[in-house]
Amino acid sequence: MREEPKHRISERALTVWRISGAILSAISWMLFFVFVAVTLIFDWPYWLIMIGFIVVVVDTYAKIFLFPKLRWKRWRYEVHEHEIDIQRGLFIIRRTIIPMVRVQHVDTEQGPLLRKYRLATVSVSTAATTHEIPALDVQEAEKLRDRISILARVVDEDE
Repeated sequence: MREEPKHRISERALTVWRISGAILSAISWMLFFVFVAVTLIFDWPYWLIMIGFIVVVVDTYAKIFLFPKLRWKRWRYEVHEHEIDIQRGLFIIRRTIIPMVRVQHVDTEQGPLLRKYRLATVSVSTAATTHEIPALDVQEAEKLRDRISILARVVDEDE
């Protein structure tokens, strides 16, 4: 079995993912309060409110604290001369090898949160799909994008 990739994504990804989780949790809490209002209006049993509360608390904990930490621990990548090796996952670890001959183009992307924390995502497109390496430092993302582009071009010229 091949060794896991050496490079990690930025630790600032934790902050970005936690903020995203907090936004999603705020939506869950709003839906919970609507559910509470509906429960009170229609005189449904109060134990439904308690179950909803427990579900929303567990959901909030998972989205803000548990999932970002697990996701960051698992995310790794490495670029070799002939392939890109990506490892990711929460509970199920997925390993993807992208041959350089399949790479069509490489992009860097930044949303508002990534920009605020000086991070970028590198997207590697093949004919079939797009693979992402999220939350890299901007300079590292640009270097990685350029390196993959050069390696893909060299492989293409060799054929």
